[in-house]
Amino acid sequence: MFPFCCRCSRCCRNDYEPIGNEAQGQVFGVRHLQCLLLFCALTVAYAMRVNLSVAIVAMTDRNATRPGFEVYDWDEKTKSLILSSFFWGYIVTQIPGGQLAQRFGAKFLLLAGLSICSVLTLLIPACASIGGWKLVVAVRILEGLCQGVTFPSAHTMISKWATPEERGRLSAYVYSGSQFGTVVMLGSSGLIASSPLGWPSIFYISGIAGSIWALAWALLAASTPSRHRTITAAERVYIESSLGHVNETVQRRVTPWLSIMTSFPFFCLLIVHCAHNWGFWTLLTEMPTYMNSVLDMDIKKNALLSALPYLAMFISTFLFSGLADFLARNHYITLSTSRKLFNTIGHWIPMVVLLPLGYINRDQHETAVFLLILAVGMTSATYIGFHVNHIDLAPNHAGTLMGITNCAANVMSIIAPLTVGIIVYDETNPALWRTVFFLMSAIYFFGNLLFIVFGKTEPQPWNISPVYESINATAEPVRVIDAGHQD
Repeated sequence: MFPFCCRCSRCCRNDYEPIGNEAQGQVFGVRHLQCLLLFCALTVAYAMRVNLSVAIVAMTDRNATRPGFEVYDWDEKTKSLILSSFFWGYIVTQIPGGQLAQRFGAKFLLLAGLSICSVLTLLIPACASIGGWKLVVAVRILEGLCQGVTFPSAHTMISKWATPEERGRLSAYVYSGSQFGTVVMLGSSGLIASSPLGWPSIFYISGIAGSIWALAWALLAASTPSRHRTITAAERVYIESSLGHVNETVQRRVTPWLSIMTSFPFFCLLIVHCAHNWGFWTLLTEMPTYMNSVLDMDIKKNALLSALPYLAMFISTFLFSGLADFLARNHYITLSTSRKLFNTIGHWIPMVVLLPLGYINRDQHETAVFLLILAVGMTSATYIGFHVNHIDLAPNHAGTLMGITNCAANVMSIIAPLTVGIIVYDETNPALWRTVFFLMSAIYFFGNLLFIVFGKTEPQPWNISPVYESINATAEPVRVIDAGHQD
């Protein structure tokens, strides 16, 4: 008998065969559509987040953009300040975002955040012209506030839609959207900046893409399976029963703040997330400058080659996800071993690769690009590592846990570019960049070591916290299509 089955005609055939079984091997269902929409959400979010990393090169270098477009005299410290300002707002809404997503549903929260961010992105060229770098910083802070809800909302959506069997794979697919958005934006920004459209179009194109996504999300997404208007009864029963939802009732639990903050496995997760963000965002925000200043690449090659490492990361996400599924399906390794193995691949291989990168000179373009591709590409393994560990530890509080760790981790995203701005007082000096790479390697090493030794994958006792509210998830009108099994 299917777990929690009520033997009614909605969820069973006449011989009591659960129709939820039909959805188990489904190639593309509504749950997959939600993950596709989340993939697109992260694509546009990262496009709007990283567009400035390449655009700022064109905005401050007359040789990198078309005549007729304004060029600004911003020094390296000012540029680092601008690049880091996004995260000042981003960290503020992480924890509230997790709480709001669990309390009111992730659909509306994500829609509001990315819609407003899209409008702000469209305004950046005008703000730079009117108010200079100070107004650009202000807009980027507001963008960060809007995007701070993205990861908590995505984690909450995944915890409601992905069954335990599909969780690792679907999570990896969703979060690969961040690499796809990075690849598209970094790969096209240089060409756009040097085209007749000029650097302002970098912001216009990404802002319009975000607006188009918002329309699709409003029409096709739902916070939970019970709230989706076109889901089949079979798929709904399969998802809700797999997740342990009984009689269409969603239980909302008190957040066990003290237990979370005193949990050592959660502390290890927080530290490894911080280590990851330091390395990842240093590479993402500073590599265009490094390749332009040290390797002497023009803006077109700079943008395209800066995108290659993230293309490798996007592709390797699917390879690592398939390998993890194969190992788990055949019971070759435990869940704990899988998380730690792939996290080690994602942190310690880049750690080793970054060390020789500091000794590359401008005559060794190919070697530098290869090392960057390898370093960044391997980090995708962390999507099957620490990135899903929030749901392992406490699926009932996944959004809140992601909000906490992402908040702390993005403090590193603020500090890292500022640290580069302090260390690299002469951006053409390879020795100064060498110090940056050595520091990144050390942080990767100690963060992952802590996760290997002390990280856990078992649900923690505080996952089952007291219920403060139970609601009928079908309180709002829902039209369920029963795929040929109507009453």
